[in-house]
Amino acid sequence: MVYPIPAVLVSCGSTEERRNLFTVAWTGTICTNPAMLYISVRPERYSYDIIREEMEFTVCLTTEAMARATDWCGVRSGRDYDKWRETGLTPVRGHKAACFYVEESPLCIECRVKEIVHLGSHDMFVADVLNVIADDRYIDPETGAFDLASSGLMAYCHGGYFALGEKLGKFGFSVKKK
Repeated sequence: MVYPIPAVLVSCGSTEERRNLFTVAWTGTICTNPAMLYISVRPERYSYDIIREEMEFTVCLTTEAMARATDWCGVRSGRDYDKWRETGLTPVRGHKAACFYVEESPLCIECRVKEIVHLGSHDMFVADVLNVIADDRYIDPETGAFDLASSGLMAYCHGGYFALGEKLGKFGFSVKKK
C-alpha cells in the first residue's frame, strides 16, 4: 500500500448536460518529456464511458477548502446528481480540452487520452498533458514562480484526507554543500 497519494477531482464531458466530476486517488505523473500522466478508473464508474468516448479529461488538484466537495464527488454518482451544482464548485470551459475545469482548484491539467490499459478492476487512462492552468493567486509577482505548496493541498491516506504539513527540505538538500 503506497500512501499518501493525491485525491484529485477529474472533470470530463464536453457539454453542460454530460459534464461530470469524480474523485480519483490513483493518478500520477508518468513522463516529463512529453508530459504525460495517468488516472485509473473502474469501468462501472459513470465517468468511465464519458472519458472513453471523448478521450479527454482534466485533473484538478484539491485543497483543504475543497475536502468536502472532493469526498462528495467520490461517493455520489453523476448518474444521479449534478455534482457541480451540488458541491458549489465552479465549472470553467477548458482552454485545450473540451471538458470543464474547477475554478477553485489551484492547478488543473488538461489531458488527451493516448492509450487505455486494461488492468483488472481498473483501467488506466494514459494521457498527454495538453495544458496546465495555474491559479494566479499562487504566482509570485516578483519571480513569476508558481508556489503550489502554499495552496493548502490535501492528500488521501488509507481512507482519510489529510492536509499536507511542514516542508522538510527541497530536492538536493541532503547533498548540498554548506
